[in-house]
Amino acid sequence: MKKTLMMTGAALLVFTLAGCASDYVISTKDGSMILTDGKPKLDKSTGLLSYTDEQGNERQINNDNVSQVMKR
Repeated sequence: MKKTLMMTGAALLVFTLAGCASDYVISTKDGSMILTDGKPKLDKSTGLLSYTDEQGNERQINNDNVSQVMKR
């Protein structure tokens, strides 16, 4: 039940953020939503997903912590 509510909330958040300038939304396994500018890139050798955040900073997240990457 809790998981269903979290997924519904995440979907509503994505639709709410549709007016933002980000190209992708990264959903993490802990329920966080990360907005990116441009498409995230996966480095298969390290398992890190690289992306540019809303402020233009280059960031990385372990791909094991990512549940979904959604294009806006």
